[in-house]
Amino acid sequence: MFYNPFFDPTMIIVIPGLLLAMYAQAKVKSTFARYSKVTAQRGITGAQVAREILQSKGLGHVDVQMIEGQLTDHYDPRTKVLNLSTQVYSGTSLASLGVAAHETGHAIQHATGYLPLNLRNSLVPVANLGSTLAFPIFILGFFISPELIRIGLYLFSAVVIFQLVTLPVEFNASSRAVALLESGDFVARDEIGGAKKVLSAAALTYVAALLVSLLQLLRLLLMLGLLGNRDD
Repeated sequence: MFYNPFFDPTMIIVIPGLLLAMYAQAKVKSTFARYSKVTAQRGITGAQVAREILQSKGLGHVDVQMIEGQLTDHYDPRTKVLNLSTQVYSGTSLASLGVAAHETGHAIQHATGYLPLNLRNSLVPVANLGSTLAFPIFILGFFISPELIRIGLYLFSAVVIFQLVTLPVEFNASSRAVALLESGDFVARDEIGGAKKVLSAAALTYVAALLVSLLQLLRLLLMLGLLGNRDD
């Protein structure tokens, strides 16, 4: 048996991960849409939540800005800017407050030197390189040199490690978000469940991304094994 790069039966390995990723994306969108319609009793916006939390943690120097798009919210550690999408920035829903608190959790992680976040940030360049070049280099190796195959494997392994390190970073930010929303009295006790559901749905997308990466790595290893047996 040998591997033919023009006919790839190993793709079936990745299908479970892709199905979970599709489900996770649909889940986060539907959950966010559902709780975007539930206004928090206090009536505070996502931007106000972020600023109050940052001030309480001595991080008033972190700027909170509004950006375009939906679910484009992120904290930029290079500029120390908390970017909130329009709906989250000005929204008063449980979804908006949950997302705002989650991203603020990343700012707190950065300020406190949270180790998994530092590790993830250090892996960004090689992970970006791996996600772009790993497969082309790996496939070229079948035609040019086995050394390229190994390079492709190493690059994609960096992507898997990045996805693995991302999990504790995101889970910790969500845990911080829930605690901050409760301790800061931003949401009522009977409202926190809605914010948790939004954050849990978002967390599932990272789990799905890791599963897809792991299955892709398994696929590459299987392809390499088939190549090794091409003369059998």
